[in-house]
Amino acid sequence: MPPPKVRLPRPSTPPGVPPQECMRVKSVLSFGVVCSSNINRSMEAHVVLGNAGLQVESYGTGTQVRLPGRNAMEPKIYKFGTPYEHMYNDMAVTPQDEAFFKRNGVLQLCKRGAAVKRAPQRWQDMPTEVVRRHDVVIAFEERIFDAVVSDLQMREPTSDFMPIHVICLDTKDNPHEAKLQGRVALDLCWVLEHAADRLAEDGAEIVEKFEAEKMTHTPIKVLYQMCYL
Repeated sequence: MPPPKVRLPRPSTPPGVPPQECMRVKSVLSFGVVCSSNINRSMEAHVVLGNAGLQVESYGTGTQVRLPGRNAMEPKIYKFGTPYEHMYNDMAVTPQDEAFFKRNGVLQLCKRGAAVKRAPQRWQDMPTEVVRRHDVVIAFEERIFDAVVSDLQMREPTSDFMPIHVICLDTKDNPHEAKLQGRVALDLCWVLEHAADRLAEDGAEIVEKFEAEKMTHTPIKVLYQMCYL
């Protein structure tokens, strides 16, 4: 008999007004963070940036959500929009499955995702009015950076035609590297937040300076492209 389905925790806000010392000023910039499946790298950044008080949403660019299975030939595959809670329960149908997917870390990723939002979202499927809210988009792989830039260039321009700064922080797709680069992404976002009024003119120079100063200890590829939408 299969175990009962697990109800994963949802974020909640207690009633009443928080004390003044707990209130945060809303960040000037809106950030989008993007990986392939919206479950590891972008979700790590979503949590780190959100906990720091920055406006952030996360996405994936893949055709499907792909998670490590029992071997390389049998990944667990889900459609975008499938709730993290459903994925968790699907991979915990038997005690053996639950033990395996706990060992490889996938259940923990699903649990974290469910605590942030309902389901993975695909960047290319988001309406333009949602995408254009972001001032900065951080992609965690070069091919994802290319997909975001290509998507922005193919969309119908809006009447505002505002800049969107797309940055690549090339990161291996594993929880350890995601955690390390989530912190790097936060440092970069604070630099950009403090320079919000001059990003359109100096964005490339700011990113280049950040790379020169911060990437000596974690040398990763940093790319920059300013798009308009």
